[in-house]
Amino acid sequence: MNGNDDPAPEHAKAAPAAGKASGIGDSAAGALRGAARELVEVAVTIQETAAHATAALTDGALLRALPRRPAAARPAYRALLRATTNGQGLGCALTGGRLATAAAKIGAMAGAESLAVHVLATSLRLRIAAVAVDHPELTDDPMLARLIDAAAADRDLEAVRALRALLKDRGAVHALSQLAPVFGEVLALRALLDENPLNDAAAWLIATGKGYVTADPLTGLSNRAVAALDTGEGVARRTELTGAEAARLSRRGSLLGFLRDISTVGTTGRILIRSVEGPDGVVRHVLQAPGMRAGRPSGDSPQDLLGAFSSAVLDSSPFSRALARAVADYGLAEGAELALMGHSAGGAAIMNLAQDAEFCARYAVTHVIAIGSPVDFKRPADPRTFVASVTNQHDIIPTLDGQGAGGCFDLHPDWYVVDYFDSTHLFPLCHSIEHYLANLADDLPEARAHLDERLAPFAGPVVRSQAYQLFDHVPDLTGFPFLTVPTYSLDGPAGAVELPIRCRDGSALTAYFTVDPSAAARLLEGTGTGPALRVGGRALVCVHAAWNRRTSAGGYRELHLGVVVPGPDGGGRRRSFLAWPDLLRGAARRRSGSYLVGSVVDTAATFVVAPRLWGGEPHRTPLEFRLTRRCARVTVGSPGDEILTLRGRLGPWLPTLDRDLVGYAGGGGTTLRSCVRTRGPARLHPLPLLRLSVAPEAAHPLADRLRELGLDGARPLLCLASTRRQALRDAAVPISAT
Repeated sequence: MNGNDDPAPEHAKAAPAAGKASGIGDSAAGALRGAARELVEVAVTIQETAAHATAALTDGALLRALPRRPAAARPAYRALLRATTNGQGLGCALTGGRLATAAAKIGAMAGAESLAVHVLATSLRLRIAAVAVDHPELTDDPMLARLIDAAAADRDLEAVRALRALLKDRGAVHALSQLAPVFGEVLALRALLDENPLNDAAAWLIATGKGYVTADPLTGLSNRAVAALDTGEGVARRTELTGAEAARLSRRGSLLGFLRDISTVGTTGRILIRSVEGPDGVVRHVLQAPGMRAGRPSGDSPQDLLGAFSSAVLDSSPFSRALARAVADYGLAEGAELALMGHSAGGAAIMNLAQDAEFCARYAVTHVIAIGSPVDFKRPADPRTFVASVTNQHDIIPTLDGQGAGGCFDLHPDWYVVDYFDSTHLFPLCHSIEHYLANLADDLPEARAHLDERLAPFAGPVVRSQAYQLFDHVPDLTGFPFLTVPTYSLDGPAGAVELPIRCRDGSALTAYFTVDPSAAARLLEGTGTGPALRVGGRALVCVHAAWNRRTSAGGYRELHLGVVVPGPDGGGRRRSFLAWPDLLRGAARRRSGSYLVGSVVDTAATFVVAPRLWGGEPHRTPLEFRLTRRCARVTVGSPGDEILTLRGRLGPWLPTLDRDLVGYAGGGGTTLRSCVRTRGPARLHPLPLLRLSVAPEAAHPLADRLRELGLDGARPLLCLASTRRQALRDAAVPISAT
């Protein structure tokens, strides 16, 4: 069974999950959209008339007749000129040909407008009015109404002031969420009516629904030029889900089950292919593609911001090419039935795959279901493919192709379109796959039932699953050559541990504080590693926190408190003075380091081997670690029972490289030395705005140490932060053995 042999379903505008307007409102909205559609046809006809008039105006025969037969030619020429340039005629309507187009752009920059533009702007205003029937807040809210009215009336300064007031009052997220239903129409109005001729084409595409918006409606810069920066052949590599992820995968095929699988995989740069045995005993397959990875554009993932943009704008992108390679690696037989499901950028990527004629000739693409995706101007290569699009009207992502809640054209009479809204207007919450999943489960029963009916051939047990990590290009060997080192086993309480621990992906923050030298001296007494290094007469102390996301021993977070010392038997000023340049050396040649006076980790596996890794008396405690280019937040302890918090803005920075770490600690009656070798870019923040706070009620050895050092409420002297690093951690070694 193909799954596509049934007649195409009707075009469905799903009832909103909440706040559905009355039948009168629906009739009013329909009438407004109908009028808007008719005005578009009128505007297009006027534009075509202007093109004919311009062609006649520049016709060579007429121009040659002017000097020869002026009595007959001049009246005709004046009439054509008046029709294409006078406000009583077609306005500034010169179009067609380089000279005419240049003249029209000059006129637009001078504020002249054509009759077609005025008619098209009226169509957009009617579309906004139609949306306001279901979204009365657009007209009832004074701040929103002020912005929309100013944009519609071509009052640039007032529109800017209204937008600034809205952003100041609501914030960018709330403002964007509230404008989402008419975001495309407002942008098109501004583009039509402003004096920038470069964005007129984008405005016409939005207003007429003739195709994907190929330029930014604000500036007129080409979208395709930006999308072309996303290069790569697209690569897929098999990967394994964690035990917890695998346990959450659905056991049987269904709409909600497949969407939960997308949620489980998450925006991690991975996709999932599953095989389902249908009720008829035929094994069919489902490709599930999550949306964009969070964070800045990445050079190795097609699911980054640039990849999401190119997937929406182009017909083929590294994202879709990587999906095709994943399907090929999965080993489907030629002609195998395949359903494609995607959220956000994943929805755009699967539509690109579905419109690839070569791919569809190899496999039978039976279903394409895009959730919260800009796919209005993509078409499957096989007309039998069932296509469904589910969009929340307050989700701005599906409107990036220029078509949103105010659209007045039935672009897809053969698609199943679920366009709805609910009481949650906040973006990006309403864009999340979890939110769409909840809406389909609780608020859209008819849409869910219809989609499950169409997915009936996939309603059976899952018999195979495979996850893939996607890349723009063929990835380098993992960690080569830094992590390619000899390994050995270390017996631990829970079994053998392979050392050194190799961290392929991690983040770290090292904050340096100054404290009372006497407090530091008390902690170093009898260790043989003092005295502490000093800055301006005060002792130097460091707090090092790290999130080791992908390591050979599993992911874990750690935090260490240490007093910076010259090294063992470092007594004397000369040794302390020489320790400063020594701190810049690699771990293999460095004597100076931090004497650990407190350590915590957050996983049992790391906790049991911690005494062998860095010595001392570590503690196992929940630990939160968040680090961006601007801010940091490190919290030790469980929610409601915090021990310490280090958080705030990082401030200005200088580029540098991450530094190796050397630590000393007591263990077994001797001093242990541990090393962490690191590789990766880092940022030195000389004026950080972080603050370290110790919970007043915290009764924990680490809290006690921080209070002894007077660090409660302290700000660091400087910070070293790395959001992308690799690391090697070996076992600690007794000093006497070196």
